[in-house]
Amino acid sequence: MKRSIRVGYMLMGAAMAGAVALALTILPVATAQDADHGGASAVADGHHGAGAEHPGAGPLTVGDISDHQAHTIIAAAVAKAVEIDTKMDIAIVDAGGNLKAFLRMDGAWLGSIDIAIKKAKTARYFDMNTGDIGGLSQPGGPLYNIEHSNGGLITFPGGIPIKDANGNVIGAIGVSGSSVENDHTVAQAGADAAN
Repeated sequence: MKRSIRVGYMLMGAAMAGAVALALTILPVATAQDADHGGASAVADGHHGAGAEHPGAGPLTVGDISDHQAHTIIAAAVAKAVEIDTKMDIAIVDAGGNLKAFLRMDGAWLGSIDIAIKKAKTARYFDMNTGDIGGLSQPGGPLYNIEHSNGGLITFPGGIPIKDANGNVIGAIGVSGSSVENDHTVAQAGADAAN
């Protein structure tokens, strides 16, 4: 048994070394000699051409939802849920699709916790309302079976991307606990409160 474990580790090590060697043969590496002959700049120019500014040069500036915004959005969603007499699970995810805030209203279904979180993640992963994705994921549709990707998506209404004042997506809200129409209404009230 011990010998087979050692052999397994040796094989894994050899496979990793092979992968590194393959990566080094595929990926260009700039050297001091390249700097003298323009080799590094040719690699950097890539398909943009010599002297062209790379459109992705410099750090990305990505907005994210603050905890204050997340709580404001949840408060607006709760107010709408109370107004239409429903009990909801409400999830907010940040720009990276990570859970930022969550509230299960008293008496809301336990089974809707996961659905609310997945609606928020789905809306953020695709920057679309989940109901719109649902329309595209029907049999014969261009996104048929997409709900099986990313660890499971929810493709019916109740998930909406959250945008900043400039229209940039900074997170998403997911709501579950009633009809999909009510879920969407409550989610929209929350999303509208983001600014």
